[in-house]
Amino acid sequence: MFRSKFNAPLADRNGTLAVIHRLLTEQAFGQWRRYAVAFVLMAVAAGATALSAYLVGDVINAAYVDRNLTAIVVLSLITAGIFLIKALATYGHSVLLSQIGNHIVAMNQRQMFHSLINQNIAFFSERHSSEFAARLTTGAAAASQVINLMITAIGRDLLSLIALLVVMVVQDPLMSLFSFVVAPPAFLALRKMIRRIYAIARNQFTGNTRILETMQETVQGIRIVKAFTLEDVMKQRLDANVVALENDSNKFARVANRASPLMEALGGMAIAGALIYGGYRVIQTGATPGQFFSFLAAFMLAYEPAKRLARLNLELSSALVGVRILFEIVDTPPTEPNDDAKPALKIGAAKVEFNDVRFGYRADEVIIRGMSFLAEPGRMTALVGPSGGGKSTVLNLILRFYDTQAGSISIDGQNIAEVSRRSLRGQVAYVGQDVFLFHGSVRENIAIGKPGASEEEIVAAAKAAHAHEFVSRFPAGYDTPVGERGAQLSGGERQRIAIARALVKDAQIILLDEATASLDSESERLVQDAMSRLCEGRTTIAIAHRLHTIIHADRIVVVESGSIVESGRHDELLRQGGRYAAFYRLQIQAEPTAPAAIASA
Repeated sequence: MFRSKFNAPLADRNGTLAVIHRLLTEQAFGQWRRYAVAFVLMAVAAGATALSAYLVGDVINAAYVDRNLTAIVVLSLITAGIFLIKALATYGHSVLLSQIGNHIVAMNQRQMFHSLINQNIAFFSERHSSEFAARLTTGAAAASQVINLMITAIGRDLLSLIALLVVMVVQDPLMSLFSFVVAPPAFLALRKMIRRIYAIARNQFTGNTRILETMQETVQGIRIVKAFTLEDVMKQRLDANVVALENDSNKFARVANRASPLMEALGGMAIAGALIYGGYRVIQTGATPGQFFSFLAAFMLAYEPAKRLARLNLELSSALVGVRILFEIVDTPPTEPNDDAKPALKIGAAKVEFNDVRFGYRADEVIIRGMSFLAEPGRMTALVGPSGGGKSTVLNLILRFYDTQAGSISIDGQNIAEVSRRSLRGQVAYVGQDVFLFHGSVRENIAIGKPGASEEEIVAAAKAAHAHEFVSRFPAGYDTPVGERGAQLSGGERQRIAIARALVKDAQIILLDEATASLDSESERLVQDAMSRLCEGRTTIAIAHRLHTIIHADRIVVVESGSIVESGRHDELLRQGGRYAAFYRLQIQAEPTAPAAIASA
């Protein structure tokens, strides 16, 4: 029965006791040796504080009662030594707790990132990226803050308070009892404040996230902001978020700091009572002034740790908001769990086959409707059709960003759902319209395609992608920074870096998603030539809106509303006079001087 009552508060995983219990068992326990050393140092500092308060009485008596100068000098030197020991102990436990805290922050950052990296594309599409940055910084630091709050509350404040209370009781037991009168009303008042702290702290996190979101979107979309003169709109959005956060922060300050005037008022009353009673004892009963001053010094020194302990619940309630934010991500089950235990994909001819595949991003929608087609080994298969027809979804399914709801996709007869994602994606190179380059140099971005690639491999890939020419013109060459998302390069240059990245990977299956859609004619010609080298001898599935780029494809598949409505070579489809022929005539009229098509392998 006792155990059930003890475990009841731990049943709620978001409850205060459950979260604290989890922090202590999962994170603090692994550092118990260093925490033990810090605890001993805090005990030394607490003992030194109490001893210094006790010696005050002896110094007063030696000076005003015994008038013994030698005793005063000796006691003063002892007091100086005590303060030196206290200083060293305080320094030691402060540095040690900071090191432990930094280790816990780093551990939580790694843990949270590992949890995020095991989520699928859908998980990220439902959230703003700024949320993850805010959770990573706020949550990881909050866990260390909560543990250190509890350790210092017990090791520094509680031990100091106990040691000083012992001095007070030794010097005057009755007056010590009187000093406890202030505690009950203080704790009752603080208990009411805790209820509001959690809600306000959560709103502060949300406000910080919105500010970060606005800042990030403004920086990343600065061209759109400038082009559409959205400066005032973004300013108003940021101002609104800042004002909301400022109001929440002011509420938090009002609630959290109500404890200070309460403790000051009650403490002042207790000190006044102690002074009156102590003065009465010295004057009327003949008590030594040293005893009175020693008690008063201990009482004054005990006031600060007592105030910090009284505020502990308030500070814990605020910090635990960040811990819950961290655990919300850490506890999220992986939506793309590690499946390296599955058999590895074994590539032979690299034949890709869709067999009656059905898929929708949501339960109530259908994007791919019973699609079946074959991408022949070493040849190019082009997907064309109106936007929203499901072409990009085909590439997403091949890469297993999403899994099919019915039917199967096989490579060389192996169902890709039954092989590990790592082995599948290791055999596929992807080049999209919206090229993403990582912050770093040109060399680093090409080498991402094959970690550990040699300089010769990087340069060879760049030459094949027509990137070496423009990279060589940069003063820093391959060490040139590309900027955030490749902002320091033109669209054509980014595309050629992406193709070089795909080339150095040397994959057997190539996926191209509108890789030339946003380029000018000259850049398109260079990129097309680079892609022809990339696709040579490899199984290629390409999505294209510009039909002149795929007229030499070995097979053209027309996709509408998630279904294949036509299939064949360019000349065959033109003779049929169907949907492809209609698309082609419209584009030829719009682009009478279309550049030469990309050559198929």
